[in-house]
Amino acid sequence: MEDLDARMRRVKMLLLDVDGVMTDGGIILGPGEIEMKRFNTLDGMGITLARAAGLRVGILTGRRSEAVTKRAKELKIDEVQEGSNHKEKGYQHILKKYGLRDEEIAYVGDDVFDIPILKRVGFAVCVASGAEDAKKVSHHVTHRKGGDGAVREVVEMLLEKTGKKEAALTTIFNSLKEGEK
Repeated sequence: MEDLDARMRRVKMLLLDVDGVMTDGGIILGPGEIEMKRFNTLDGMGITLARAAGLRVGILTGRRSEAVTKRAKELKIDEVQEGSNHKEKGYQHILKKYGLRDEEIAYVGDDVFDIPILKRVGFAVCVASGAEDAKKVSHHVTHRKGGDGAVREVVEMLLEKTGKKEAALTTIFNSLKEGEK
């Protein structure tokens, strides 16, 4: 298997599944159309760090949810593809829209619907709480579970290996200072 460091250095976009990756996989259904999800703030800061380091960030999820739309907007996520368990169509759209190749994508998934994408991308990651079949086709399995900082773990790993962590932190701190003026 190709060196993981080389795979990570080519990454230009981080794609994320939602249920089981950005969340613990639980879905709370309320009256009517109300659907709630619990997102981890560590993951949110990880996404902010990734963007500050110059990575594009996208969501590729089978479910359609107002909670996902709201969270993506809060985090200024570049691309959101929702509502199809056939994720390859959304994935192809993302590649074409951003002019990217498979090897320039890191994808974090957790279950069997993610396997076709995990098999294609340059850096495939499954969360610790993911399905064994998804883990088998991934280049890396996180230590943290989905919804418990796994996304942040992946971002930290990418930024460490590419030497972009300090620059990302500087960008974030500078934006905070600008906001105080």
